[in-house]
Amino acid sequence: MFMPRISNQKKDKISEHILSTLLDVYPQALFTSEISKELARDEEFVKKLLLVLKTKNLVILVDKNPEGIKYSKRMRWRLSNKAHDIYSH
Repeated sequence: MFMPRISNQKKDKISEHILSTLLDVYPQALFTSEISKELARDEEFVKKLLLVLKTKNLVILVDKNPEGIKYSKRMRWRLSNKAHDIYSH
């Protein structure tokens, strides 16, 4: 199946939507699957964008559950404090 390439401009818009979604629930963290459902996008695609946002220090990967046990496969994400300060003003 042929998948059309997504332009960088569209990736930036989707990344902004990811940040907006995380800002709406801050300081709560959301699983990648929850974010992808909210955006109606493929989970692997959203995960790639989240990893890019992580390198820019805009999101933080939460890899442990509330009891402190490390997730084996799932990933939760929250907006970084830096990003929250920037976007909430």
